[in-house]
Amino acid sequence: MTFHTIRRSLGRALAVAAVAATMTGAAAAAEDVVYLFPAPDFLPAFTPFQVAKAKGYYDEAGLNVDFRVGKGGADVAKQVAVGNADLGGGIGDTPIIVRANGLPVKGVAVLGGKALTQLVIRSESGASDVAGLKGKKIGVMAFQDTTYYNLLAALEAAGLSKNDVNIQAVGPAGMVQLMISGDLDAISGTPDWAASIEGAGVDLTVLPINDLFPAMAQAILASDDTISEKPEIVGGFVQATLKGLRDVMNDPEGSAKLLAAEIPQFNGKEAFLTEVMTRYGDLVYATENMDDLGKFDPERIKAVQDFYLEAGIINSETPIDELYTNEFVQ
Repeated sequence: MTFHTIRRSLGRALAVAAVAATMTGAAAAAEDVVYLFPAPDFLPAFTPFQVAKAKGYYDEAGLNVDFRVGKGGADVAKQVAVGNADLGGGIGDTPIIVRANGLPVKGVAVLGGKALTQLVIRSESGASDVAGLKGKKIGVMAFQDTTYYNLLAALEAAGLSKNDVNIQAVGPAGMVQLMISGDLDAISGTPDWAASIEGAGVDLTVLPINDLFPAMAQAILASDDTISEKPEIVGGFVQATLKGLRDVMNDPEGSAKLLAAEIPQFNGKEAFLTEVMTRYGDLVYATENMDDLGKFDPERIKAVQDFYLEAGIINSETPIDELYTNEFVQ
């Protein structure tokens, strides 16, 4: 390790320590931060961010956060890479895809120890496991989306390929509506979609993709330049968000009530949100060691990248340590 690298690492460590001091009460001028969501910011998947904002955790970190909405994880990564946003959201595997395409973006925190997606199967389809999906209609958001990539990996784990099933790209609304109508037999989707489908009276079998393939949860993304030039902002945002995430995990009901009060789309839907938050806690956020919450697992990243390369989703691999950093989670 060179002296320059040691000095840079020490500087970032001191920056994170300074953020921690700020969050315990040290006064600091607020820094403007633009955070770009990959989908509408009111979605239940983004509750940790909304809880952190509502409880003033970003303010305590000296940050004036401006939430904005992008057009999916790939678009967010591009906007972050070119400096149109300081930070953004994607999935833990997003840097694997975009960095191979020349965008200098890496993950700075992952929001959970499990996969964001699950296989959600209509009981009426007659399938109860992945092998039973042969010949069935399965929905994904898009063919360039993690829901699709994770589905391919799950199928492979069961000895199937995309040619053994009928995969349909149906967009976010179709994922729920077509499952309720019976036009799809299954989806590769998230806990809130499953809760919405069950809420409409449809019996489901939910298979965590995490049990079949080491897929990843949501991630906070930053460019190499932002990490180097604004470590205090990155560290402050990560720590505040993780504080919100812990609140959701420890008190899903209270977090649901807060979200229902803050977000007009969920007024009066506390029971639904509590169910969704509980599912996220069990299926996505859970980690074996709470001290590791937010940290990337390099072996998990490698397994995902190896599959993406084998499946032709990417054409070249990136050194694992260029895809993430855990320095802001320490």
